[in-house]
Amino acid sequence: MTNANSAKRRYLTIWLPFLSADRLRMQDQGGPAGGGSPPDAAPQAPLVLVARVKGALRLCAVDSAAQRRGIVPGLTLADARVRQPDLLVADMDEEADRHWLDRLAHRCIRWSPLVTIVPPDGITLDITGAEHLFGGEASLMMQVEETFAGMGMTVRLAAATTPQAAQALARHGLLSAKDERHAIRSLPVTALGLDADAALALCRAGLKTIGNVADRPSAVIAARFGMEAVTALHRLLGEELTPIAPLAPRAPLRFERRFAEPIGHRASIAACFADLLREAAGALEQRALGGRCFVLTLFRSDGQRHRLEIETGLPTRDPALVLRLFDERIAALADPLDPGFGYDSIGLSLLAAEPLGTSQPGLDGQGNGGAALAELIDKLSTRLGADSLRRLVPRDTHIPEQAQLALPANHSPVPVSWPHPVAGEPPLRPLFLFDPPQPVEVIAEVPDGPPHRFRWRRKLHEVRLYEGPERIVSQWWRRKGGENTGQGGLTRDYYRIEDARGRRYWIFRHGLYSEKTNPGWYLHGLFA
Repeated sequence: MTNANSAKRRYLTIWLPFLSADRLRMQDQGGPAGGGSPPDAAPQAPLVLVARVKGALRLCAVDSAAQRRGIVPGLTLADARVRQPDLLVADMDEEADRHWLDRLAHRCIRWSPLVTIVPPDGITLDITGAEHLFGGEASLMMQVEETFAGMGMTVRLAAATTPQAAQALARHGLLSAKDERHAIRSLPVTALGLDADAALALCRAGLKTIGNVADRPSAVIAARFGMEAVTALHRLLGEELTPIAPLAPRAPLRFERRFAEPIGHRASIAACFADLLREAAGALEQRALGGRCFVLTLFRSDGQRHRLEIETGLPTRDPALVLRLFDERIAALADPLDPGFGYDSIGLSLLAAEPLGTSQPGLDGQGNGGAALAELIDKLSTRLGADSLRRLVPRDTHIPEQAQLALPANHSPVPVSWPHPVAGEPPLRPLFLFDPPQPVEVIAEVPDGPPHRFRWRRKLHEVRLYEGPERIVSQWWRRKGGENTGQGGLTRDYYRIEDARGRRYWIFRHGLYSEKTNPGWYLHGLFA
């Protein structure tokens, strides 16, 4: 018998069958997914995402175009290319998918306060009592589908009286809500969510649908296939109540002080601000977070507002440090703060916060030197402006001129380490690169021999020693047919050379003779 309480509830499941591929497509079009660079190709080109499994590249996710061609997850990349030679291939990034699914789930709070994530590609909402706010259940589902379609995400929706039924109907079955029980009984046994061996055993026993399993006594099913199968069946049919564990949206970190009489004395303002920072530090400590972006807003009695913002390179909850940075920010203002007839209220907002663990000083009692450097960078960035102080950070790419980025110094470094040179070996890359590479006239062996002499800036250089070639293939997924250096789809052969006077250069041939009838030569860098 169906549980009376569960029958009164309604759940909506959003299944994203092509989550990984849709995320990359959105990213390619400038969407908010974030992450690394995706393939840039025509929309109709099939896209697959692969990972190395036991030494072989296997498909972990595909897009709709690939699925229509019979290419499904689990195939090896070699087998998939036999079926579809023009496949686009990208690396599987499960962490980016989890992050994007979490962001999508938080967006769903607009339709229901009770939202839960169903890994790896589903979201379930408890819409009980909320559907009438959107014109009914059908209207709500239409709005959800249009919203996700507008973001470029493919979805399948289903609503049912239990979360498990809604999830099963979205993933496996009929989406009709008029006869929900018949739709559930028609689902395949894989909708129970059991492991592959248990599902195969049920099929071999002739129990191919949920209805077949439900028609057998529970004791028989438990004795032969385990109690897990019975529990999954009861939850799917609504005979066992299993409420969802919704996301817990945290309140924004905002703190405010209001005054009965406007204040304008600098000491009173500073004392209030320090009190707000201490309150913010306590809230951050409870959440194990540290602030990265602090905004101080002063509301004048005449309606005007003064807004001051600072950013820190590392998460912090030290009120004294933040107060010193705000002093630097105020001192750098072109126009000093004018309280006028006083401030009615003062507010502090934290626009960005990150996890912050506890730190321990060394045995000598000294703290971490990196914290002192980060504080110096924060001071200079606050005083001179964030764009005035930059740092080079590595980027995960094989294209030499794109291997580093110049970012504001107080931004968090990307989680990529600089490559370490081999001890005792000369450097593989010069410290100085030309942007763009400079064309040179070269006499070299054909078709792919090293340069013997070259002319640069109207001076002839005789090559005494050379090392190479180091072949760097272009980013084929971004190939647009151009032939200008840095943007074309041609292969580069790099040579480290030394001329007769001992000067060292980094030269490359842009293109193979099989790609271009007359490849050009370019000087890309100078070794120290």
